[in-house]
Amino acid sequence: MNWEAVLPLFIFIAIIFMIGIWAGKFVSRSDSFLQEYFLGGRSLGGFILAMTLVTTYGSASSFLSGPGTAYNEGLGWVLLSMTQLATGYFVLMVLGKRFAIVTRKYKAVTIVDFLKERYQSKWVVILSAASILIFLFSAMSAQWIGGARLVQSLTGIPYFTALCIFSIAVLVYVAVGGFRAVAITDGIQGIIMFIGTLILLIAVIIAGGGVSQIIHDLSVENPNLITPFGADGSLTPAYVSSFWILVGVGVVALPQIAVRAMSYKNTKALHRGIIISTFVVGFIMLNMHLIGVFGRTVLPGIEIGDTVMPELAQAVLPGWVAGIVLAAPMAAIMTTVNSLLLMVSSTIVKDVYLNYIHPDADDKTIRKWSMGATALIGIIVVLMSLQPPDLIIWLNLFSMGGLEAAFIWPIILGLYWRRGTKHGAIASMLTGVLSYIIFETFYPQPFGMHSVVTSMLLALIAFVSGSLLYKKEAISS
Repeated sequence: MNWEAVLPLFIFIAIIFMIGIWAGKFVSRSDSFLQEYFLGGRSLGGFILAMTLVTTYGSASSFLSGPGTAYNEGLGWVLLSMTQLATGYFVLMVLGKRFAIVTRKYKAVTIVDFLKERYQSKWVVILSAASILIFLFSAMSAQWIGGARLVQSLTGIPYFTALCIFSIAVLVYVAVGGFRAVAITDGIQGIIMFIGTLILLIAVIIAGGGVSQIIHDLSVENPNLITPFGADGSLTPAYVSSFWILVGVGVVALPQIAVRAMSYKNTKALHRGIIISTFVVGFIMLNMHLIGVFGRTVLPGIEIGDTVMPELAQAVLPGWVAGIVLAAPMAAIMTTVNSLLLMVSSTIVKDVYLNYIHPDADDKTIRKWSMGATALIGIIVVLMSLQPPDLIIWLNLFSMGGLEAAFIWPIILGLYWRRGTKHGAIASMLTGVLSYIIFETFYPQPFGMHSVVTSMLLALIAFVSGSLLYKKEAISS
């Protein structure tokens, strides 16, 4: 066990745990448990807004599988990854002020709250909740696997033990502290991610003999590694361009990201969040994926892609520095996990239990259900994570595509097109999800693009057609 690396990481986890306990005081004192637990009282400033957006988006996929895939594919995957640069800009600009105003008017706590009030349809709520539960469970499983693999790489303990340690650390502070604990730790973890990726990139470049030598070594091994087309030439322009939809523009439809646009306190915070999040996303994603490619010349022959970053950190940095740097992927994983946990918990408690089972529940009952649901969800995800794949990035991308196909048009056109109806929303969600699953199963790259693009186009046609066929039921937003 690498104790020099393990101790800083465990100290970091202990600090996060204490923040969760501290944030729990706000939950217990709040006049509105739901507003505090799931939205932090809508009080986020610009910096915390940016960091919680970036760190929720930057996950185990970005910090473990991203570098691992870049390690295998070369500089072409770095180019593909930079389509994520526009993520924060699109989310906050497209949703922005209008979304905050409308959700406050509706007193919405979740994305499904917004959709319920906008379309006045039980079926929209049921389809939304089902989509979140189906796709976010796979996303959470990816994060749990990433966290366990990181602990396993550092300590040498069995995967199952590492999974249990990680799960307990996350579940306690999220269940107790709620959204405020998540947002505050996101700010701290965002700083760690920013600094940690820079330190590791510099160390890998030095270990590889400089950028020129690394590029030369890559070209000698396989000339395709330094082209935009990937190690085997599979990264075609159409496929790379379609990723701009999946991990750039389409991110606006991810419920765990969109809810951030409901939680800021004023316009100044929004504008500051746009600037900071765009810069930080670009900086972190570029560094992480360059680390993966450059690390191929430093540590050749790594077989499990998700272990590339922890193995590199321990190889090129002193033990205690590696521990601090590896707090960056742990931060990315924990911030995404806690956000997904709250999203699924809010779907079960707020969108299903309070809407259709016990609408008159008091604050004490809601509190018990919320914390209990969070813990139960975590246990289910642990069970789902017992047999991990070699690269979790594909689990994460599958989840993203499914959620985007389901929600992008009901959210965006629900905000900006008054003629949109519940029939359009239902048709869009069914068409988007079903077509996405069919394409992913039988025809994963239609027309050379990621299947989410085709599914989104079909979902758009379904939304417009369904709405225009039932013009009289359009609801003014």
